[in-house]
Amino acid sequence: MDRRMFLGTLAGGLLAPLAAEGQAPAKVPRIGFLSASSPMDNPRLLEAFRQGLRDLGYVDGQSIAIEYRFAEGRPERLPALATELVRLKVDVIVAQGASVAEAAKQVTSTVPIVFGATGDPIGAGHVASFARPGGNITGLASIAPEVVGKQLELLKEVAPKVFRVAVLQNPSNHTHPFVLQQAEGAARALGLQLHILQAGSPAEIDAAFAAMRSQRAGGILVLRDPLDLGQRTQIAALVAKSRVPAVYGTREAAEAGGLIAYGASVPFMYRGAASYVDKILRGAKPADLPVEQPTKFELVINLKTAKALGLTIPPSLLQRADQVIE
Repeated sequence: MDRRMFLGTLAGGLLAPLAAEGQAPAKVPRIGFLSASSPMDNPRLLEAFRQGLRDLGYVDGQSIAIEYRFAEGRPERLPALATELVRLKVDVIVAQGASVAEAAKQVTSTVPIVFGATGDPIGAGHVASFARPGGNITGLASIAPEVVGKQLELLKEVAPKVFRVAVLQNPSNHTHPFVLQQAEGAARALGLQLHILQAGSPAEIDAAFAAMRSQRAGGILVLRDPLDLGQRTQIAALVAKSRVPAVYGTREAAEAGGLIAYGASVPFMYRGAASYVDKILRGAKPADLPVEQPTKFELVINLKTAKALGLTIPPSLLQRADQVIE
């Protein structure tokens, strides 16, 4: 057989099955990932979600396609980005946080939505109940009632003389009223007095800290929020300038210079979000998939910050920490 005949036979052998079958390639499921922040704000979260998909046998660009949309700290862009994902006919939207889930919910009542970490999905009106969400949205809750109380306990443990505690919250966060209610009850039990400071933008964060100094707060509780995550370096610098101990809800805050971070493990939850996506792609309805509450929590302590504040972290607390930054 000469070379020309061999190549012709090979090409015919490769093309014949396609011609015989006459079938279009199988449709690759498309996942929309919508975030209020930037991809650099929490790369660990994104990798956890992708790893969760890989563990379930999905390969981005082969067996699935992921469409990422980031609002880059501008929440007003979320409705347009959510609309764009719907127009792309994604099979499911993964929403990073309560405000993102709300934006997606407002533009579609048919495309399944999975929230990766939402504080109070019932209070926000996203689901009817944890057991039976109803509608087209479900996912994982990031706030358990005892978390904010535990954060205040940790603050009191490292700074026993603290009495007045400033609480930095975002007025546009639908979860924060629920969290503040829990915080007030925990504060009374611990003998603490809370001063609520509101900040919905980087400029308002500066103003909030100026107000905190005038109130002579001896500690700070920074409630978990996309703004807190995106502006964690700014907040850590302002806290350092104020020279008061602070507790946060995200590991990234402690890594940026915060003293203590305690909260649900966000990477663990986003690995869990991948399992919701898998179930939906296999035919499950969001209305029938119960909302999961957090089961894995992280305690991160920044010893460098503690030393700068002249604080000695109790050895028993260091032993309980998942990570100690030195």
